[in-house]
This record gives sequence, structure tokens and C-alpha cells, in this order.
Amino acid sequence: MAEIGVGLVGYKFMGRAHSNAYRQLPRFFDVDPAPRMAAICGRDEAGVREAADTLGWESYETDYRELIARDDVGLVDVVTPGNTHREIVLAALEAGKHVICEKPLANTLAEAKEMVTAARESGTVNTVCFNYRRAPAVQLAKKLVDEGRLGTIRHWRATYLQDFIMDSQFPLIWRLKKELAGSGALGDIGAHIIDLSQFLLGGISEVVGMMETFVKERPLEEGGAETGEVTVDDAAAFLARFESGAVGTFEATRFAAGRRNKNAFEINGSKGSVAFDLERMNELEVFFVDDAADVQGFRTVNVTGPEHPYAGAWWPPGHIIGYEHTFVHTMKDLMYGIKTGRSPAPDFEDAYRCQAVLDAVERSAGGGGWTRPEYGGI
Repeated sequence: MAEIGVGLVGYKFMGRAHSNAYRQLPRFFDVDPAPRMAAICGRDEAGVREAADTLGWESYETDYRELIARDDVGLVDVVTPGNTHREIVLAALEAGKHVICEKPLANTLAEAKEMVTAARESGTVNTVCFNYRRAPAVQLAKKLVDEGRLGTIRHWRATYLQDFIMDSQFPLIWRLKKELAGSGALGDIGAHIIDLSQFLLGGISEVVGMMETFVKERPLEEGGAETGEVTVDDAAAFLARFESGAVGTFEATRFAAGRRNKNAFEINGSKGSVAFDLERMNELEVFFVDDAADVQGFRTVNVTGPEHPYAGAWWPPGHIIGYEHTFVHTMKDLMYGIKTGRSPAPDFEDAYRCQAVLDAVERSAGGGGWTRPEYGGI
């Protein structure tokens, strides 16, 4: 079996999730090439050294340029804050490396366009880690839509609700600074439900939205007296029209008390509906109009059987999987893409279309009314 050396840039939350995926992947899926955890990179030498030891990496670097230049690294994985994606990705592509980048692809539409162009010119494989596409229940929803079993799709409604920054004394982390994060709830979690909608229903033709920042000043550090300005949104909501004729609603907030990670959507069609909630990620709620009237209603499908995407590689039916498995599935498809020379969806072009919607929502919230995403740049 062939191997490909992986170089991971970033080692905290997403670094841990990606590291676990590389470790688990060849133990449960027959992949060729198999990932070899060659090096992890971070600026804090003590922190990245500890991460390398803890997470199972063979070595570490403190400069991403040194990591990219290594002959034993063929795949560069970027999990750093959004303001660094462009420079790291462009350097990796110029060096002829395959690239996987965390979402959203960039902090601006212009940056995303530059990255798409560079990816095309490099001829290497690229993908963006919108991992929720690869929950088996989401894949089942996709199958039902594509097979026409829900009929003509009329409605999409989606929410991504968290509550982790409700405390006004929560410090001013990088996710709350526009120059680092690009946007707040909109780009951080709203990007996920935008990507899911375009995966399941196709392109969005226009949006009208609003954004709000509830806590405008926060301590610069935990327990500190000095404060700084929050320059991103705490919450965003928008309406959308899809190119197919369906209509949609989207809401993303980090101020929904009691909602820790509620990534949920519902699709309504002329023949039926499906509903998904990440907090119950092994289940898909399904309703068909033509069921007999005396037993009509939503059924709960436990999406853990060998007939379901990815699930057969894990445990017997009913033995549930978790959040971390969506990353393993992402890396499985990436390895197949490297083998075949085809970038697995969502590739940089798909991520650009998500970025275009984020951009359109921001322009609309700034007073633009109904606004069309600018897809023409690619």
C-alpha cells in the first residue's frame, strides 16, 4: 500500500480533530494511499512539540514554509485562523502539494478567487473540510433528494445555534476579530449550513439578510479589566431563493442559550420531507406523503446500517458513531481523490460558491436589500 506524508498546519481544536482522523482512517477503511503523519506545525515550539507527542505526529515544525518544503510531505492540511489560509494554501499549491483547508476557504471573496485560480493552475488535488456533508444521515438525505423521493423541493430551513460566547466577560478571542476571522457566526457556523444547502439543493440565487453584534466590547484576556471592540457578528439570519425555485431560511448564532451545537435542517418537498439535527446525528427524520393515512407521520431512521454511506465500516447497526467520524470520512474521500487525481467535493470551487453567499449576506445586511452572490468570478 502506498503512503502520502501529511503536514498539518495548526494543532488546537481542529488540529486535534484532523489528527484523530488520520490515525483512525487506515484502521477502518481500505485506503490507498494511506496517510502518514509526517509533521505538525505551529509557532509556539513548546505547544507544537507537545501536540506532536500527544496526537501522534512523527515530527514538528515552527514555520509552515519549512513544513511545505519537506520532501516527505505531499499533502498540506491547513487548520489555522482564516486570515492565514490564503498565504499558506498558495505556498503549498506553488510547491505542488495537495491541499485540504478548513472552512470557510478564505476571509474575503477576492482571496477565495485567488486560491481557486492557484488550485487550477497547480494541477494538484484540493478540498475544503465541510465535514458535516459526510455524516451518514446527511448522505441519506442527499440520496432521497437526488432520487426524487421527496418530489419537487419547495422549502429549506436551517439553523446553527451555539451559546458559547453568551457571557459578556468571555474574552476577545481571535474568532471575534474581523481581521482574523473574516466574520463571526455567519462565517464560522453559518458557512456550514450554506454548504449543506448547496450540497443538498443546489445553488443559491439571491439573499436578503441581517447581522447583529450583541456584546460590542469584551475583555482582552480572561479576567482582565482592559477591553477591546468586537468587530464581527454575534448572530446572522437571512432568507434565500435557490436556483431550483425553492426558498430557504438560515439562522446562525452563538447566543442561543442551551444550544451547544445545534446544526439542523429540514427539507420539504411535494412528496415528503426530511429533517436532521447534528446533536442526534445518527438519525434522519423522514416523512412521505403517500404513506397510508392511518400510519402517516415522521419516522426516525437510524442511519447506522451497512446499506448507509460510510456506516458499514464501523459498528453493527444501532451502534452509533460521532462527530469525529465525519472527519475520518472526509479524509477517506480525500485519499481516493489523491489516488484518482480528482478533487473530492467540496473542492475550492464549491467553497468559493459558499464564500460568495457569505459575501452577499454581508452586503445585504449592510443595506443592500436582496443581493445576488457573485459566482462569476470563477
